[in-house]
Amino acid sequence: MSSRKGQRDAARVVREQLARERRRRRTIWVSAAAVVVLVVAGVVGWVVWSNQRSGDFITPPGANAAGTGIVTGGGPVTVDVYEDFLCPICKQFEQTSGSTLEQLVAENKAKVVYHPVAFLNRFSTTEYSTRSSAASGCAAAGGKYHDYAKALFAQQPPEGSAGLTDDQLIDIGVGVGLDRAAFAGCVKDETYRTWTEHVTDDASRSNVTGTPTVRVNGQPVENPTPDALTAAVAAAGK
Repeated sequence: MSSRKGQRDAARVVREQLARERRRRRTIWVSAAAVVVLVVAGVVGWVVWSNQRSGDFITPPGANAAGTGIVTGGGPVTVDVYEDFLCPICKQFEQTSGSTLEQLVAENKAKVVYHPVAFLNRFSTTEYSTRSSAASGCAAAGGKYHDYAKALFAQQPPEGSAGLTDDQLIDIGVGVGLDRAAFAGCVKDETYRTWTEHVTDDASRSNVTGTPTVRVNGQPVENPTPDALTAAVAAAGK
């Protein structure tokens, strides 16, 4: 009898040990599942946050991947031009070197990325730098960024003034071939105002402190005359 009781006790001990092992395994799996859920939730949260951040501004068609400038051409050398439409020296740069950039693009030697920043709002009573840059985004949406930018410089208002009105900005766009209704709606809705802020903030983070600033493959061209630009692109292309 005592032998059978001993066997039953031994069997009971084994069953209890097995039960404890099953409970331990369930605890491990539940904990692991909880960790996986937390990781997935974290990844999803980051993706949502990232998408919200990238959705803070609307990028015009024709912009680079970072959304910080409008691309012209597709040559192997990248020329970055940071310009403010209220900047008198930017106007001079366009008049003296703009055609050189166009030629470099036409010859497929360079692609030019134009960054229309709003550094000079303090020299306008109506934030003209921001308004004109945002309007240039609307022009890019219509495929006329470069033509519009040249026209803005040609009709540049003086520093310290109110700048051109929105209606005048719209008329300039129509003058370079943009559809009035679509362009006017874009300008008056300020569709690309937050994009302008993005372009300007990125320029500041990239240590751009004034306009015009010209860089060839990331290297500054201190005096961007036609000859200096041509030489810098040729050297970068070797």
